[in-house]
Amino acid sequence: MNTRINKIFSKKSKKLLTFVTGGDPNLRTSRKIIDILSNNGADLIEIGMPFSDPMADGPTIQLSSNRAILQNINLNNIFDLCKKFRQNNSVTPLILMGYYNVIYNYGLKNFINKCEKTNIDGLIIVDLQPEEDTQLLDLMKNKNIDLIRLITPTTDKNRLKTILKNASGFLYYVTITGITGQQSADIKILKKQIKEIKKETNLPVVAGFGIKSVSQVREVCKFSDGVVVGSAIVKIIEKNIKSKKKHILQLIKNFVIKLKKGTL
Repeated sequence: MNTRINKIFSKKSKKLLTFVTGGDPNLRTSRKIIDILSNNGADLIEIGMPFSDPMADGPTIQLSSNRAILQNINLNNIFDLCKKFRQNNSVTPLILMGYYNVIYNYGLKNFINKCEKTNIDGLIIVDLQPEEDTQLLDLMKNKNIDLIRLITPTTDKNRLKTILKNASGFLYYVTITGITGQQSADIKILKKQIKEIKKETNLPVVAGFGIKSVSQVREVCKFSDGVVVGSAIVKIIEKNIKSKKKHILQLIKNFVIKLKKGTL
């Protein structure tokens, strides 16, 4: 397990994971947003790699990807973003989240080497199935980078065993079937599902998709190891895209501080 991720989850407190698309609304503001997140309660930060066809993402995150692409944001920019963050923060885990096509086109070996050099702690590759990850896993050996797996409400016990085989870092439980930013999960069902997963693994389990308020964070944290909030943060950027940078940063800061209270 990656040292930074391991250290974060070794503490008994519940974790707040936040997601933003790298380069949204522009590279300079994106750098500031990541700092704001880490300084105001985010325990781990997921950075989306912009992609033109993010099939698992709802309209909010799709639009954020489009905004970044229109700014000509590419993987080199994302790595630069992470490198600059690491100059002042050696504690908060950084996780790159996205689609395999982006990584494949960059070159698998180049991508993993770059992740190592820029101190990326984990990868969430939405569309990479366990049966197809051998090449990437081989390159990740001894690189201290976790391959974090997604589990959904439709994952049965046999499939779960396959997913867990090479999973590391933590497990990301997708609370609903469908795309990001949509309706919220039924808390009773969610509690039961996460409880069943925890019987099969010692890895931390965090829940994401559809979590957008401090009350939801508080409820889900009663039985999970943490929550992921993404679309709700990205929506702040979308709604205030024409505002001054300071206004967007302040809104995000206030929101994350409020969310963090739900984990305490």
